[in-house]
Amino acid sequence: MSFAPRGAPVLRDPRAMRALAHPARLAILERLSADGPATATECAEVTGQSPSACSYHLRALARWGLVTQADGRDRRERRWAVVGPFVIGDHDAPREAAVAAAEHALTGQVLARASERVLAWMDRSDGESPEWREATLVANRSLVLTADELTRLLEQVDRLCEPFVASRRRESAPADARVVRLHLSAVPDPP
Repeated sequence: MSFAPRGAPVLRDPRAMRALAHPARLAILERLSADGPATATECAEVTGQSPSACSYHLRALARWGLVTQADGRDRRERRWAVVGPFVIGDHDAPREAAVAAAEHALTGQVLARASERVLAWMDRSDGESPEWREATLVANRSLVLTADELTRLLEQVDRLCEPFVASRRRESAPADARVVRLHLSAVPDPP
């Protein structure tokens, strides 16, 4: 799950967040976001679960409005598409305890997946081309910003990312293009 643009729909129901916090469901959403509509069998390739287990997870995601049935090439195959992007949580007011706990669990899973991807890259990077090794970045920066400046900075990041979002069809992308997972966290230190 990459970050969603500002103004995207907000996922507020703690039951939906808990449902999404399952690692297989996050993997399914990432697969659908990166490669477009897929069947349960195609999703099973990225989750390590059976097609029937993926079908169960897809139906659970559909119950919460996170995926929807897509037009299939064949009426016998059920294809699913992600409904999104969406933002996790509601930060306009203090959160109820159930929302805070569900958001914490889901964010923990998202961060764990992001960390796993970075570490997997580090493990395999020696076998990658020099271009990809030089293009990749793992960094940590401390910025001194107001809340308004942070909002403007993240809006600029959204605009910079827009031409490259995964919905960009691979057919129209350069031949050497790959899905790149961008993880962005922007949280202030305590006052």
